[in-house]
Amino acid sequence: MMKLDKFHDPRKNRELLSAITGKHLNIAKVITETQQLFQQCMKNEPVPQFNKAPITVPFSKKIIEGLFRLFAKPYSILEPTQIYVDSKGNVYPEWKQNLDDEYENLLRRITREVNIEDYGGIGDGITDNTAAFQRAIGKGLVKVKVPEGIFITKGIHLPSWTYLVGAGKGKTTIKLHVTASRGTRLITNANHWKGNHHIVIEGMSLDWNVERLSVAKKTSTWGNHSSCLTYANVTYGWVKDVEAINPGLHCFDISSTLYNYAGDGFRAQGGSQYVWLDNLNGYGFGDDGITTHHSDYIFISNSHMCDPSGRAHQKGFSNSNGFEIDDGSRNVLLVNNSSARCFGGIEIKGHQNSSAASNVQIVGHISVNDNRSYNFRHIGHHKSTDTESKSAYNITAVNLAAIRPIFTDLYKYSTPRGLVVSAYKNVVINHFTLIGDPDYDYKSNPVIAIQYRARNVVLNNLSFKGFKSASTDIKIYGGVNRADSVFINNVSVHDSAPKIIDIGKDVKEIQVKK
Repeated sequence: MMKLDKFHDPRKNRELLSAITGKHLNIAKVITETQQLFQQCMKNEPVPQFNKAPITVPFSKKIIEGLFRLFAKPYSILEPTQIYVDSKGNVYPEWKQNLDDEYENLLRRITREVNIEDYGGIGDGITDNTAAFQRAIGKGLVKVKVPEGIFITKGIHLPSWTYLVGAGKGKTTIKLHVTASRGTRLITNANHWKGNHHIVIEGMSLDWNVERLSVAKKTSTWGNHSSCLTYANVTYGWVKDVEAINPGLHCFDISSTLYNYAGDGFRAQGGSQYVWLDNLNGYGFGDDGITTHHSDYIFISNSHMCDPSGRAHQKGFSNSNGFEIDDGSRNVLLVNNSSARCFGGIEIKGHQNSSAASNVQIVGHISVNDNRSYNFRHIGHHKSTDTESKSAYNITAVNLAAIRPIFTDLYKYSTPRGLVVSAYKNVVINHFTLIGDPDYDYKSNPVIAIQYRARNVVLNNLSFKGFKSASTDIKIYGGVNRADSVFINNVSVHDSAPKIIDIGKDVKEIQVKK
């Protein structure tokens, strides 16, 4: 039985996907097909949403949103990123050449290459190395090597033009000091307000040392604090071959200066852009494994997140996702990642008082025992009494696997799903393998739910197996909050739910083709 624990090597995900699905896809051809489906989707004028008079917003909430707008800017949807495939089958975004050029620029600008031990660093798991890191890093233009060992610190702040490299995951460990406050970021860039650029972190484990908070029920404070690694307002950043252990909030947060809740149609100032995360592992996170906020042009590849603690939330209400593309994020590409035993494997979303993520593309993902393998939603814009989302647009996903979604103590009232789409428009899923446990009790819940005013949703080349106790493999919810303009093609079912597709009341536009 597949587990994908914290020792899983995510660089094997591409081959593992082929073994799981039994498909050896020509990924370049599939991406082209998906882009064509997406263009057709964009041209379709969906059935309008049914809107009642919106619920009156309390005056206090308007005041809070007004304050956030002092640090916000208008939200707009960018042109979707083009995806390319090289001769070896590697998938990358059109802007990666720009990032590669800036990496070479960083290497040229480095004037010092030093070892932390030459500045008093001692990797004995006891000595406080905070001052040693400060001396070694200086004002940047430096490559700092950290050898094998456990290096204790109260936090590291990286200026622009800095390359921090260890001897590898599990060999070099940077660990928070026992006296570090609950809001401490283990590693972050030096200036969140003015921003930083050209920063690399490579080849190490980052241990947030949650054990120091033995009596604390909640492990995080506020905003983008309490994480293993936070890039806030960073342009040109790389994180490669890094493991994150038991952070209070997130393993890796690619973020803006501050989170922003100025309302749908606005986003934070000071977002990050042009950042590549590759071959990352994370576990024990209080909220999410890898997350993005108000940031553009982010590439996440060959990474694995599993087994969150959920301790950033009230017990039993932990929305702890392996990968979360959150408020105001735009043009994010995820390639050949995996998640296990999270609330959501990949969640693409926005909060009610923020813009949703848009132009998110997934090429290859394995979800094992997540409660909701893939969850796309704009909270607070789901019902006929809610305002229609201005920002929840444009998701494409190819070559997905959802394996045995389950109930979870992380979120005790959440029912398992392979896919949920709520409020988003222009969503294309192509080549999706869903494998259930025929002996598990899914309590007559659907496997896929298209719901809450979702529009222009395309499901192409889906395969279901083993969801015998589910009610239906695909449910299109009807009623006043119904989904609509849904297009389903080529669904294969083997020993699964008693009903393949259940279409709710009043759905106007639905096409089903074999």
